[in-house]
Amino acid sequence: MRRGAALVFALVAAGGLAVYGVTGAGAASAPTVGQVQSEVNSLQAQVDKVDQQYDGAGQQLAAAKKQLAQVTKQTDRAQAQYKQASAALAQVAVAQYENANQTSILGLLTSGNPSAVLSQASLLMQIVGSNNQLAVQFLNVAQELSTIQQQRQHTEEGVAQIEAQLAAQKSSLTKLLDSRQSLLDSLTATQAAEVENDTAGAGGTTEATYTGPTTTQADKAIQFAYDQLGCPYVYGGTGPCNDGFDCSGLVQAAWAAAGVSIPRTTYEDWADLPHIPVADIQPGDLLLYNGEGHVAMYVGVVDGVAYIIDAPHTGADVERIPMDTDWYVETLDGAVRP
Repeated sequence: MRRGAALVFALVAAGGLAVYGVTGAGAASAPTVGQVQSEVNSLQAQVDKVDQQYDGAGQQLAAAKKQLAQVTKQTDRAQAQYKQASAALAQVAVAQYENANQTSILGLLTSGNPSAVLSQASLLMQIVGSNNQLAVQFLNVAQELSTIQQQRQHTEEGVAQIEAQLAAQKSSLTKLLDSRQSLLDSLTATQAAEVENDTAGAGGTTEATYTGPTTTQADKAIQFAYDQLGCPYVYGGTGPCNDGFDCSGLVQAAWAAAGVSIPRTTYEDWADLPHIPVADIQPGDLLLYNGEGHVAMYVGVVDGVAYIIDAPHTGADVERIPMDTDWYVETLDGAVRP
C-alpha cells in the first residue's frame, strides 16, 4: 500500500458505513483489491443513482423557472389592470365619499394590496353607490391579481426548494466521488489499474469514426454519439461537448439530434420507452445498467465486435466500448428502444 503502513478507509454512503483499517496489533487487515473493487463498484452505483436524481431535479427546476417566468408576466399584466381599475374607482370614491374617512379609502384603493381590497369589498360597494358595476369590475381584477400573486409565491417557493435539493445532491455526489478517488489513491498504480479494468468505461476508446449509413433516425443518433467521443463526462451534463455529458444526457442529446425526444433520466427511459429483448437489439437502442441508473447506446458490430458508446463516470470521456466488457455484462438490466 502506498504512503506507509498505517491506512484507514472510511466510507460513508447511502448503503451504510464501511471501514477498513491497519492501525497496529490486532487491527483488521488491509483491504484486498477485490474488496476495494467491490466498494468502488458500490460507490459507482450510488453515484449513478444520485446523478439521475440530480438530472431529474434539474429538469424540474427548468420547468419551474419557466412557469415562474410565465406567472411573472401574468402578474405584471394583472397589476397594470389593477392600477388602472383602482384609479378609476378612486375618482368615483372621491366624488361620493366626502368625509373624514376619505383618506383611508383612497389609501386602500392605492395600496396595491388586492387582498386588503377584497377584505373591504362590502364597504367599497357602499361607497360607489350607483357605480356598483365599476366596483364589481375592480373587485374581479383584485381577485385575479391576488390569485396570480399567490401562484407566483408558491412557484418561487418551489424553485427555492428544488435549488436546495440540487445543492444537497451535488454535495452528496462530491462526497461519493471523493470517497471513490480516495479508495483508488490508496492502491498502487498496478492495483488501481486492476480495479479500473472492472468498472464502467473499462476497455474503451475515444479514437473511432463512424462510417455507417446516415439515413434513419437511429443512424443519425449513432453518428452524433460517435462525434462526441472524447467529450468529458460531467454529471448533469447535456452538452455540447465543451460542457460535457453524463450518460443519460448523452443519449438524450444523440436522439434529439435525430429529431426524437426521449426522457432526461435513465429511470424515465426504463419506465417510458418500449422494452426489447437484448438478443433483438438494433443500433441506436439503449442499454440500461446498474439498477437502471446508467445508460449507454448500442452502436452495432464492427469487425465482429459489438460496441456501445457511453459517458462512463467523472474523470472519463465519452468512449466506444466493447459491449461484452465485464462491468457492462455484470450490471446489464435490459434494453429499450426510442
